[in-house]
Amino acid sequence: MSISPDHVGRRYPPTDVYVVSQAKVGEFARALGDDHPAYRGPRACAPPTFPIVVAAQAWEQMFHDPDLGLALERVVHGEQSFESRRALMVGDEVTATLTIERVRTRGSADWITSVAEIGTLEGEDVSRVRATFVHSHPHQEEESR
Repeated sequence: MSISPDHVGRRYPPTDVYVVSQAKVGEFARALGDDHPAYRGPRACAPPTFPIVVAAQAWEQMFHDPDLGLALERVVHGEQSFESRRALMVGDEVTATLTIERVRTRGSADWITSVAEIGTLEGEDVSRVRATFVHSHPHQEEESR
């Protein structure tokens, strides 16, 4: 089977709990080249794009869903946006729940838009990460193998 608009609305179970740690926030900020003091220390907040770390765990469920037939070697990240209700903070315990929001075909590729809703264990909505992935169709010689 391959992904189609019929998969719009598919929702995956919440990810395992992710604990936002001082080490991970610092590592992420350094990778961005951002030395803002708010990202350091035991009460640090995470950079605004840090929720991608949690969302990526949710994407794994979609990427490995056998009903979708996605081949990771033909998937690229197309675009992304963030909606934050508040910054993630060191000590937050959160999960992400992924929903397929849109599927469309353009030429020889499927464009899949997903939304990862990130929230605390207490039920507080923290952020949403919307991402579009482009899954190219196999070339005819690949299909004949």
